[in-house]
Amino acid sequence: MALMLAPMLPGGTLASDVERVASISAHSLRFRLGWLPWQLCAVADLALAVAMVRARWLPRAGSVIVLVLTCCAVLPDQYAQLVWVTRGVTLAGSNVAAYLALEKRLFPLTAGWGALFYTLGALGWTWCFVRAGTWSRALTWLTVPLFVAMGFAVVSPILPATMRPASTVIAAANAVGFVILQVWLLLVTEEVLRRARPTEGHGRWALWRYPSSSPLARILDALANSRFFGVLLEPIPELTMRSDITDVVYVNYLVDAALLTPFVPSGLELQTLGPSKKHALFTFLTYRHGHFGFAFLGPLRRLMPSPIQTNWRVHVVDPKTGHRGITFVTNAVTHVVPALAARLTTEGMPMHVLHHAVVEHTRDGGVEVTLDAGSGSAPDAEARLTLSDEAPPMEGAWGECFENFRAFLAYCVPQDRAMSSQPLRLRISRQEIDLGIPLDACIPLRGTVTSRAARAIVGDAEPICFRVPSVKFEFSEEAHDRRIA
Repeated sequence: MALMLAPMLPGGTLASDVERVASISAHSLRFRLGWLPWQLCAVADLALAVAMVRARWLPRAGSVIVLVLTCCAVLPDQYAQLVWVTRGVTLAGSNVAAYLALEKRLFPLTAGWGALFYTLGALGWTWCFVRAGTWSRALTWLTVPLFVAMGFAVVSPILPATMRPASTVIAAANAVGFVILQVWLLLVTEEVLRRARPTEGHGRWALWRYPSSSPLARILDALANSRFFGVLLEPIPELTMRSDITDVVYVNYLVDAALLTPFVPSGLELQTLGPSKKHALFTFLTYRHGHFGFAFLGPLRRLMPSPIQTNWRVHVVDPKTGHRGITFVTNAVTHVVPALAARLTTEGMPMHVLHHAVVEHTRDGGVEVTLDAGSGSAPDAEARLTLSDEAPPMEGAWGECFENFRAFLAYCVPQDRAMSSQPLRLRISRQEIDLGIPLDACIPLRGTVTSRAARAIVGDAEPICFRVPSVKFEFSEEAHDRRIA
């Protein structure tokens, strides 16, 4: 509008009428393309009105009124635009006076009557969304200046000529109103998406909180928790990622399956263990990335950072396809950029940011792990682990589920698939990765692990731990399995 169409419309430029008409004649394609977004906007408004009628959670009567008002807006608006880009362009090149006379009749139809009914329809939107509870304080603050500006802009073109403000004033009011409208629509969309994707205690829609109280942290919180930006960025294709990972420390808990069932996404089932199928495995593993980045960077990948990451997971299966893998309860990393990228562009990585993290060797050959969440929403943990001279014995429930330590490793380690559920899209998402960890590379560890986050999930269960010195990580693709509702 600002770059292509406004300079050719009344009030959109300081040029004279003759100069405007000459510009339309000389740049007729640009003039027609400039109207195209408005025509698409009319289609979008009509589609929204139909969708509102179909939405059972919106007031029925209000939605029907919105649809009627939208139809009343589309008819004069689109009629005027159609004539303008056909007969109007022809007259601009042949008869300036005739064009200006036509413009004088068409302008009130689209900028006046059409815009008036669109604005009334938007007031209907407001009433419907307020009644449905999909509203926020920010929307209340925006609504008053929005409708003041839009009301002035849409009424002015249909006033008598003696009362009508200058075209430049009307154009300015339109500009202000439409800028506010973009923010208003974004915020309404956010509230509607939050109705479909409410905040949860774990997984993708668990509340993100950056470990800081700075203004930047508040901006990051708003972005990371935004459903709008998540939906906007989700279609971005997943590219192959690589990392030379070192010091992967696995902390594993065998617990009653009932404790882990609440963390299993819809459409997936928990992998249960033991003769009675009453146990399940929960693991959190922590490691240091080695230049985590896009595979296409080649040697330039060494310029990428090497953050510490932790993945908290349970083992699941898709009962319809038979695919087995893990689902993440939560993830966290020490760098904000990969955390935001993973959270907003992937379904299966509910990523958060660690305030501080350490994975380092001790003098006796052991390893220390520190996950400091600070004031943020990442999980916490402290582990002081030393090398074990022998594999841990499989006693109690462990012995019921695994014949020996190697059998346990054969179950725990080869998990090259992360799975998540997208109920609104009726599909299961799979992130296929390639680890290729040999079981002989797993080194038993013993020691102490304390974690408020783990305790909230597994209670007093004691873990079995081991370390993998290095892993060549590659994320290959994100695939989807369609489900029937």
